[in-house]
Amino acid sequence: MTELQSQGLRLVDPGAGAASRRGGAGPSDHKAVTVDGLTLMVPVHTATAFSSPFVADAPGPDGRSLLRRNSIPIASIAFPRAPRFYGLQTAEGIPYNQIATLHGADVLATTVLQTCIRYESRRKACKFCAIGQSLAAGRTIARKTPAQLAEVAKAAVELDGVRHMVMTTGTPPTPDRGAQILCESAQAIRAAVDLPLQAQCEPPDTDAWFQRLKDSGVDTLGMHLEVVGEDLRRQILPGKAEVPMARYWDAFAAAVAVFGRGQVSTYLLAGLGDSAEALLATSRRLLDLGVYPFVVPFVPISGTPLEDHAAPTPDFMRSVLEPLGAMVADAGVRASDIKAGCGRCAACSTLSRYEAPLAA
Repeated sequence: MTELQSQGLRLVDPGAGAASRRGGAGPSDHKAVTVDGLTLMVPVHTATAFSSPFVADAPGPDGRSLLRRNSIPIASIAFPRAPRFYGLQTAEGIPYNQIATLHGADVLATTVLQTCIRYESRRKACKFCAIGQSLAAGRTIARKTPAQLAEVAKAAVELDGVRHMVMTTGTPPTPDRGAQILCESAQAIRAAVDLPLQAQCEPPDTDAWFQRLKDSGVDTLGMHLEVVGEDLRRQILPGKAEVPMARYWDAFAAAVAVFGRGQVSTYLLAGLGDSAEALLATSRRLLDLGVYPFVVPFVPISGTPLEDHAAPTPDFMRSVLEPLGAMVADAGVRASDIKAGCGRCAACSTLSRYEAPLAA
């Protein structure tokens, strides 16, 4: 599975399962694939995927497909189908899938604010980010209102059995860095439906926002480092690097005090230049605080400055995920214990498969 996620997948039938997206807010250039009961987001629209040794045959009448490595059959796989709520629209005529989308097999995800002060400046934009592409292509709307999010979340639960929801946001020009609009959104969603929620934003200006988010109905919080080396941060995410690492560490500790061990997480993107040793050392520090270090393989997204950057090799991913899985298990902050969000979904990384004996 680690090899499949690193090297990507060629599709005999590109239309198999739910439609995939090229470009835009992540996970993008992927397709959801269920292998051995685990749903993974696997790159299908990248240069690495186009030359991948893994090929999926067209699905049969039962919806299953044969996964081959070159010409050798290795597994039976399935592609989650488009959810029923995608066929609905609001009273204003906005399709539900422009407000929130299905990630993995049972996760609803939305970018509440589809604009970002970082992205709007060529000098400050994260080099891997494509948040503005979805908006420019007309696949989403710039601001999802709390009422719209509540309406779609309720339909997704009732029609498609969605089990938890991720709300992320572009960073607005306010010191709370998006926490306020996440609070408003969470309040509306939880008033409409009992759905565990994860909120994701940069560390806000004051730790008081963590309790406000919790009180609004947010169960778990994501504050994403992505890159850990100082020079690499300034190179790849120059705008976000203006928020010093010291603020992230303080914010992680304060957030864990509110949400609990294992209910605060951060993305670490493997393959952008941080060494395995740096990723593991940072993960150890995070785990000591009670933060889940969600290490995922970097996927180059078309239309970004890093679209031609190589994906990490399977060997590199294993050199990180295997020891990290043991560290996570020892710390008692496994993916299966997270109440909501990317770590619980686990589709963008095979880390969860390394967290238990024989899982790898």
